Parts: sequence; C-alpha cells; structure tokens
Amino acid sequence: MRIQVVNPNTSAAMTETIGRAAAAIAAPGVDVRTTCPSMGPASIESHYDEALSVPGLLAEIASTRADGYVIACFGDPGLEAARELADGPVVGIAEAAMRTAAFLGRGFSVVTTLDRTRGRAWDLAHRYGVAGFCRGVSACDVPVLEVEAAVDAVVAACRRAVAADDSDVVVLGCAGMTAQRAEIERRVGLPVVDGVQAAVLQVESLVRMGLRTSGAGEFAAPPTKPYSGLLEPFTTA
Repeated sequence: MRIQVVNPNTSAAMTETIGRAAAAIAAPGVDVRTTCPSMGPASIESHYDEALSVPGLLAEIASTRADGYVIACFGDPGLEAARELADGPVVGIAEAAMRTAAFLGRGFSVVTTLDRTRGRAWDLAHRYGVAGFCRGVSACDVPVLEVEAAVDAVVAACRRAVAADDSDVVVLGCAGMTAQRAEIERRVGLPVVDGVQAAVLQVESLVRMGLRTSGAGEFAAPPTKPYSGLLEPFTTA
C-alpha cells in the first residue's frame, strides 16, 4: 500500500517534519511518501494563501500514483477537488483530527496558529458535523513556519483553551505541530490529536477495507474542458 501525503505549502522543512510523523504512524509495509508542490505559498495563513495553494496541491495528486492521499494542511484546501481527481480516498487532516477527537471525550478544543484562521476551523467543524463537540477554537499566535519550534507557546495556548472551554481533548490546528504532539499531551495531561497521523491511519483503514470515494455523483471525475492561461496544464481530457 502506498499513501501519498501532500503538504500544500512549498516549505521543504515543514514537509520533512510532516513526512517523519506520517511514516512513523503507518503500519509495517505501508509506503508513506510526503511531498509539497513546486508552486504556491510558503505557508497557508489566509483565504488568499489557501486558494493559491490548490493548483499546486492538485498537480501533486495528478502526478503521483497512490492507493490513498492525505492533505496535510488544517484548512483542508482543495479537498473536494482532490476527491474528484484521485483514484483512491483522500482525507484532510482537519476532518480526520476532529472526527477522531469526537471519539475521545465530550468536547474538544482546537488550537491553531494565527487568530485570523480561527473562523476557518469553525467553518470546517460545522461542515463535518462535529460542531457540537467543538467547545472552542483558540490561537497560539505563532506563524505556521515557526510553530514547530514554539512548543511552549502551543502548550500555554492549549492549557488556556481547555480551561476556558471546559474541554477534555485538544486538536492541534496545524500540520506543523505534528512533531510536538506527544510533548504537548504530556504537559497538558489530556488526549491531544494530531491530524497528520489521524489522516494517515484513516486513509490506511479505508484502503484496507477496499473503499474509495464514490464517483456516482458530485465526486465523479471533473468534466472534460479546456483551461486557459496559467491553468492550461490543468485541462481535463
């Protein structure tokens, strides 16, 4: 089995961090490969960043053959489009983390990076049907590319969140936090869910069950049509 993990930003260092965490959780014999696009934003911290990350993400998925895919950004950018395009199941880390957290307690707190990304996390909680479990979304106010080295700030934000929200599970709201998960959990004293590892295991289980995205309706392959200008390479055949 091969699982392709795509970091939608262009940071090679963050991609390596994600790749180590993804490979560490997979079952023996599962080939986990982590890549990032050659075009797009260096980090994803706004709706603008997210929109411009999608072409590179889709190009990565179109150019690789795998049994399943993980989108390793907590905004789950391009998730629906990727499901139209990919042969195997596609899981975003926000959906995987939130659904996993709902199994572990009465309510969870999401701790993300910048305050401006909080609304996106709430949007996704509602979209995925888990808003009733989400007690709050907080920010540690550390930029995405600095968050791996800011474990103290993330721990402090998690402690504030669980106290304010009266929650019993923490969801890490950035793929760049994946290497910190065990340390954060030890210091916070509650279950801490990292979406990268949760998504890898979700994809692995779907593939083992022989399941893939249904192509019967909305997630059928995109219609054949030309694209122009910079998007000409995305023309569907």
